[in-house]
Amino acid sequence: MNTSKDFAKQVNVSRETLERLEKYAALLRKWNPAINLVAKSTLDDLWSRHMLDSAQIFSLAPEDTTSWVDLGSGGGFPALVVSAMALESNPDLQMTLVESDQRKSTFLRTVIRELGLNAKVIAKRIENVSDVQAQVISARALASLGQLFDWSEAYRLPESIAIFPKGATVEKEIKEALASWGFVTEKFTSKTDSQATILKIGEIHRV
Repeated sequence: MNTSKDFAKQVNVSRETLERLEKYAALLRKWNPAINLVAKSTLDDLWSRHMLDSAQIFSLAPEDTTSWVDLGSGGGFPALVVSAMALESNPDLQMTLVESDQRKSTFLRTVIRELGLNAKVIAKRIENVSDVQAQVISARALASLGQLFDWSEAYRLPESIAIFPKGATVEKEIKEALASWGFVTEKFTSKTDSQATILKIGEIHRV
């Protein structure tokens, strides 16, 4: 699967949403040589490796979510895909992207402006943000589960859930995290990688 048409066959989005995502893909390809938003080797498989992978994260969030924070947003996955899809199905959703790299933050703001997304970028280190909390917290390819719990603590509300895609080491990460944290988790096999798991986690607390 490597085209927007292939993506549209798997994800139920409107023509307008697909056009926004196509514009995002074009901007990513334009900017990537200069600031390495995603690995060059993944560009040929952009629509599966990044777009579909992000769309499935959106499908796991509660339908009435109004606040979402994405940590270490990088090239914008999953945050910008989620935000583009939410414009149609959940227009009240406000996305906050936390990305400390100034050049990547400039790219993210450019996409948000060009696509007309309900999103904002905070160009600070994750641990230096103290005034943002959200119902959903996501992070993709960022850190171990225990580290993600630690970094996301300041962003969590009592009812917050975390949605973290994980690779083959997921069971080891869960076991290690349980030494310091209590939590309830649901596991979903990734649609883009049979070796990958998406964790939907609630009731996160230190033990």
